[in-house]
Amino acid sequence: MKQIITFISVFLISTSSLVAQSWLRVNQIGYLDDVKVAVWVSKTTEEIAKFDIVDQTSGTVIYSGNKVRQTGKQPAFQTSARLDFSDFKLPGTYIIKVNNIASVPFKIGNDIYAGAGEIPLKYMRQQRCGYNPFLKDSCHTHDGITVGDPEGKRDGLFFNTVGGWHDASDYLQYVTTSANAVYQMLFAYTQYPNSFGDKYDANGNEGANGIPDILDEAKWGLDWLVKMNPDKDTYFNQLADDRDHIGMTIPSEQKVDYGWGAGSYRPVYFCSPKPQGLRENKNRSTGLASTLGKYASSFALGSKVLEKYYPEFSKIIEQKAKDAYQKGMENPGVCQTACCVSPYFYEEDNWADDMTLAGAEIYSLTKSRDNLDQAVNYGRLEPVTPWMGADSARHYQWYPFVNLGQYHLAKQNANSRVSKEFIRNMRSGLPRAMRL
Repeated sequence: MKQIITFISVFLISTSSLVAQSWLRVNQIGYLDDVKVAVWVSKTTEEIAKFDIVDQTSGTVIYSGNKVRQTGKQPAFQTSARLDFSDFKLPGTYIIKVNNIASVPFKIGNDIYAGAGEIPLKYMRQQRCGYNPFLKDSCHTHDGITVGDPEGKRDGLFFNTVGGWHDASDYLQYVTTSANAVYQMLFAYTQYPNSFGDKYDANGNEGANGIPDILDEAKWGLDWLVKMNPDKDTYFNQLADDRDHIGMTIPSEQKVDYGWGAGSYRPVYFCSPKPQGLRENKNRSTGLASTLGKYASSFALGSKVLEKYYPEFSKIIEQKAKDAYQKGMENPGVCQTACCVSPYFYEEDNWADDMTLAGAEIYSLTKSRDNLDQAVNYGRLEPVTPWMGADSARHYQWYPFVNLGQYHLAKQNANSRVSKEFIRNMRSGLPRAMRL
């Protein structure tokens, strides 16, 4: 668990500095009584040898450290270093200083993750497309016009695909990442249902609605996935493409012209089992299973978790889960995202992990021995996630990098042989990751 928390904390790092040439980066959530490392980066060639920890309230230096490991030149910096203060254990709020460079305040203590589940949910609400509760405004209300039909028969049609989430710092939208986000939220809720509050309604506005906020957010994503899968023969993979990358603006003011007028329709791409791209740049798709497996697992788990609140919707997505899983079995291979003006796309290279998870979730619905055997066979195609032990990866090469299908199969107590096999697989993979 500590390894997972450490990995997640990378995404919560920020910088603060009194000058524009050097920065100290810390975990803004804080540090448990565990490994504690800050990072120094600089545009100069200066190397540091020591640092101080200052109590935020009193301004007093209460710890001085010299465990500094130089990590050399980085893509954006001339020098860098890791500052280890793992042996400092006193709970409190502190600042790290190196000469006149100061970090943002951070905490040390066993309670630092209390309420932390709200942080990613706040971010997800900020990223909502369609109605955005953060802006109290709507955006991209004309989505979308179909493109990239592998059969060349249904391009140029309008499908209502408004909703979902924007992808980080641009406004593209992918089933690959969105379905995984839905699944991760649903899975987190099943593991710790009492950890999530109810302060927002289904639209993300302040005000309780009797449903945990994490399920409101997962439902928002599932609603969009349903629009991206309007029937059992139609599966879309993404909205918009890299023509979006024309400047920074808030989503409701974006005026990209995809050929139907500025700020009007955006393209919605079909899932394709073969290389796809509207111009000279193409991805390397070979099948549908990577995307359809993600559809299936998120629909399947959603149907169980949301049945209490949305019984009719739950039945709809249960059937969609089964349909997507079947089509994924019929179309093994990867369904990568589409590029256009540049060779930029999610280079997902594996699909057995997605079908392992999908099979495990379908089995949890059907209790069919055939579905369990299918999940096991997919799991055996990739007993260890390929990034474990690798020293590099292409862009999103083995997304989502964690195969929860292995976890579910390892928990099959009714079949000790299966359980032992997948526990062994997990024990094989984790040490490889720790050695990186």
